Amino acid sequence: MPTSISENSRADAAKAFIVKEARAAGFDDAAVADLTAFGDAPGGRLADMVGAGEHGEMAWLKDTADRRKHPQALWPEVRSVVMLAQNYGPEDNPLDDLAHTDRGVVSVYARGRDYHDVMKGRMKTLAQRLVSRFGGDVKVFVDTAPVMEKPLAAAAGLGWQGKHTNLVSRHYGSWLFLGALFTTLELEPDPAHADRCGSCRRCLDVCPTDAFPAPYRLDARRCIAYLTIEAREMIPVAFRRAMGNRIFGCDDCLAVCPWNRFAKASAEMQFAPREGPAPLQELGRLDDAAFRKRYAGTPVKRLGRERFVRNVMVAVGNAQSDDYAELISERVADEAPQVRAAAAWAARQTLDDAPLRRLADEALGRERDAMVRAEWDL
Repeated sequence: MPTSISENSRADAAKAFIVKEARAAGFDDAAVADLTAFGDAPGGRLADMVGAGEHGEMAWLKDTADRRKHPQALWPEVRSVVMLAQNYGPEDNPLDDLAHTDRGVVSVYARGRDYHDVMKGRMKTLAQRLVSRFGGDVKVFVDTAPVMEKPLAAAAGLGWQGKHTNLVSRHYGSWLFLGALFTTLELEPDPAHADRCGSCRRCLDVCPTDAFPAPYRLDARRCIAYLTIEAREMIPVAFRRAMGNRIFGCDDCLAVCPWNRFAKASAEMQFAPREGPAPLQELGRLDDAAFRKRYAGTPVKRLGRERFVRNVMVAVGNAQSDDYAELISERVADEAPQVRAAAAWAARQTLDDAPLRRLADEALGRERDAMVRAEWDL
């Protein structure tokens, strides 16, 4: 903490500057976390998750657990963390899209330009201005380093971690992107925000796969967002029906939060949806080049065509319509094993006995992949 009058004045000026410049740069909120009060609770929650294996295939959570415990474990020289937030609230309730089973639903956060690119560029400019004016060193992070963004945002008073483990804001509900600006400057921290979830458990009860074993605890292995984005193997059969037409992420626990009644639709044009939920017939026929072109610059692109169309074919199976017979037949012969496997599952959900047997016999006659053959033998 600043100790002299001049140091206090300089710290106050630096904080006022960074908050003003952050809003001018397009951020919706900015505040300073109190690192002296950043306790062991966040690290303890993560340790419990990893200890129970609930992180699934996300090995980096285990590998970087020690560096996540405190900002100074990542960068010993840091003295203050400025947490920055951008609202990405949707115009309409994303749960309404789930009723249109002939279309694939992409999570709200991934419908526009990749937030990593949008925020990091602005944060680097902001950091340069801060250093130019007040000196010190800075580092900026947007969800790509071992930083506990949500606990830090709560410590800075931007909101609190809800029972769904995401940040909840009194002004923006559950729709905030977060970035962290680490600095060697000592800035006056803002007061932390109290938990205002109360007895509400809507986010827990709405989860289609019961991914919350307890409030404030997520079992990623059961989470549709994890299954459709992070999981590199086939999605477990037990969760496929619950996916419905969600093909990239899931917004259910965010969308039902009562604090969203205070949320505002994002004014950031770069986060505006490029398209609405698209027809499964169209998405299921994307080749690699078409997939890359369609989702260039969005978070969806990092998934890759194979896992994306895998998810689409699960949605096709859940639609259970004869309209998809031709698409299923095409994807059963796809070059990508997970697409062939998901198409086999879709065929079993959709086709009558005779067409199913003919398609299975044809596919199994050329299939050498044990994973794909297992789908036909379910």
